[in-house]
Amino acid sequence: MERTELSQEIRITEQNPDSKIFCYHCSDECPDNSIRINEKTFCCNGCKTVFEILNQHNLCNYYSIEQSPGVSRKHSVKRNYDFLNDSDLKQKLIDFSDGKISKVTLTITQMHCSSCIWILENLYKLNPGIISSEVNFLQKKIFISFSEDKTSLKEIVELLDSIGYEPLLNLEDKQEEKIRSENKNLYYKIGIAGFCFGNIMLLSFPEYLSIGTEELPEMKRIFAYLNIFLSLPVFFYSSTDYFLSAWRGIKKKIVNIDVPIALGILVLFLRSAIDIIFWGGAGYLDSLSGLVFFLLIGKLFQNKTYETLNFERNYKSYFPISITVRKGNIETTIPVEKLEVGKRFIIRNNELIPADSILIKGNANIDYSFVTGESIPIVKMNGEMIYAGGRQVGGVIELETIKEVSQSYLTQLWNSKTFEKEDESKIVSLANAISKHFTFIVLFIAAVGAIYWLPVDVTLAFNAFTAVLIVACPCALALSTPFTLGNTLRIFGRNKFYLKNTHVIEKLASVNHIVFDKTGTITESGTSEVEFVGELDNQEKTLIKSAVRNSSHPLSRAIYNYLNIASVLQVESFDEISGEGIISSIDGIKVKVGSESFISGTNVNSGDYTKVFVSINDQLKGYFTVSNKYRNGLKEIISSLEEGYELSLLSGDNSSEKENLTQFFADENELHFRQSPHDKLEYINDLQKSGKKVLMVGDGLNDAGALKQSEVGISISDNINNFSPACDGILDSSSFNRLADFILFSIKSKKVIIASFILSFIYNIVGLSFAVTGSLSPIVAAILMPISSISVVVFTTFSINFIARKARFI
Repeated sequence: MERTELSQEIRITEQNPDSKIFCYHCSDECPDNSIRINEKTFCCNGCKTVFEILNQHNLCNYYSIEQSPGVSRKHSVKRNYDFLNDSDLKQKLIDFSDGKISKVTLTITQMHCSSCIWILENLYKLNPGIISSEVNFLQKKIFISFSEDKTSLKEIVELLDSIGYEPLLNLEDKQEEKIRSENKNLYYKIGIAGFCFGNIMLLSFPEYLSIGTEELPEMKRIFAYLNIFLSLPVFFYSSTDYFLSAWRGIKKKIVNIDVPIALGILVLFLRSAIDIIFWGGAGYLDSLSGLVFFLLIGKLFQNKTYETLNFERNYKSYFPISITVRKGNIETTIPVEKLEVGKRFIIRNNELIPADSILIKGNANIDYSFVTGESIPIVKMNGEMIYAGGRQVGGVIELETIKEVSQSYLTQLWNSKTFEKEDESKIVSLANAISKHFTFIVLFIAAVGAIYWLPVDVTLAFNAFTAVLIVACPCALALSTPFTLGNTLRIFGRNKFYLKNTHVIEKLASVNHIVFDKTGTITESGTSEVEFVGELDNQEKTLIKSAVRNSSHPLSRAIYNYLNIASVLQVESFDEISGEGIISSIDGIKVKVGSESFISGTNVNSGDYTKVFVSINDQLKGYFTVSNKYRNGLKEIISSLEEGYELSLLSGDNSSEKENLTQFFADENELHFRQSPHDKLEYINDLQKSGKKVLMVGDGLNDAGALKQSEVGISISDNINNFSPACDGILDSSSFNRLADFILFSIKSKKVIIASFILSFIYNIVGLSFAVTGSLSPIVAAILMPISSISVVVFTTFSINFIARKARFI
């Protein structure tokens, strides 16, 4: 669609009677008409770029313009992925790209066990262009990083399709339609398998009860052939997913868990057909149809449970962080989930950009280490696009969103290997070891059972072989951990405690030493009493307010709110030294705000207040006194934790508040002051060397190193965007008083996992024992498999919800 044709569909800017020019996009007054597209004038290149992107690529409904016909292409040829070469469509699918490394998130509905996870996380062995692939089992998603020089999105999708994991491409609202289509096909297959299973059993009743089989042998033969006819749609339609998955895996020299299931179905059908046609027997077609029916029922149950947990995680539990927006001349905060497309927001130094956006104002230096692992900042100009996950290094910038906040994408970034702890989860290690060799072990046991019974009884050998293949499916074992921990994540999220992943729960249950930061952690932000000792004129107040506006530290925010000055100035340069203070340049004037040693090089303990010193052009102007208010219930929290854990406090301030803190902490030797970020890191490291498993609770600003070094790092969110990738959990300040309850809940969740593991192993051992001896028929094995999975899910869900109700989490 040409630009002249678009202009007929778009609204025309009305001219103001006094001839002022207003921006077509944001309605701000334009200094001149130098930036324009045809008849539309813009105040800056940022607004112009937003208009072009929103209208050319239909990234939102901000303007009422039809989507470009070249963006979305329909294909009649199944599994023809040439459309993924379209650059516009590729931009919608790709989460991040710097021209060298790209990241994409794909939905894989076919994954259903630990073997699937192992295959999908080893894609780099099949395509050297794939750097890494990580699976979220509950969400049925895979996160892939790949090199643009070595492979392409099309080749990756083709690879997944070829091994039986055709992805649902996230083409906006089309994904939901595809998921409904997948579920509809599954319902059809269940319906056909159930109908055939019921009728085959009815026709087999004379054989079961030995009624008329000798008096009317012709009827027996007719019923047997009718059973073959009824089994054809089960074999050729309802069970096709298992055969296709197994075949694609074998073609890639991968033996997945569907191989023994497909082999069992094939053996049952061929053995039954031979028995009926050549030997005059009744066959095992009732077992075949029953097997497929119950397998599909179990698959439907798992899918529904996954969808429920996924909905709870992504749509009911949000990151408890806020984003700064401007309403008139006032800056305020809103929850990150309420940041809509077209909304302008403000990002300060070290704050995370939560959604793909266009830079409108300010000097942007974007650190993409959160996305790529590389920490070299990239300079962005007004009008350029900035991807979600970037972190601003420098002064305040203003952006406008062009895509909605993606909860799952932020979670995926948070789980990047760049920020992983060195030690792997013991539960994950066990699951990986089992999944890697499980299929071969099952095939070996089935073969041994068949060979053992073959000289004795062919039918018994056949039953042993097929029953082992069916009953040994590791679904129950694979489901026990994710469903237990998935439900725990769901409950934590609904109580404003958002964890990076399920591994954190296991580690949280094992900690024995808890370390607290002071400012912004055990003290409340926004309630501090601030006074200034010294004299400041309005210009100096404006300079100070403009400087601290760029910092998200609790003390900077307290000073910013204290200074009753309406206007702020543009900062030319800004640097924040963690644990020390900030240096900024405003209209050529040097402004420093921070600790006494940072400003004057001296340290003097006096008073019961935190002091923040100020100098302008290296001339000391005085200091702010900030009296901290401790969080409600802090005494009760510390008392409850002291019973089972060793506690420490680390603070970057001086020891002026030591006397107040001894009212909360019993051991004053564990109160440490003047701790720099490096000192905090070393303290955690020393505790770990002495055998301690450490939980660090901080504000995510000056203690990122300590949060990452500890076994579990929790960042307290207090109406601020302090989302640190180094932390393992974000706890809303309103839920801080429940910290002990969260830890206790994690311990009980771990016990539920152990119990569900034992239950799963009992199912598998008992089932294998009966199957290998030939005393378990294939149809009974098929019934037991989904029953074992369902019982494990029911057990874990009931146990977790019971514990949650008792702890008053729900």
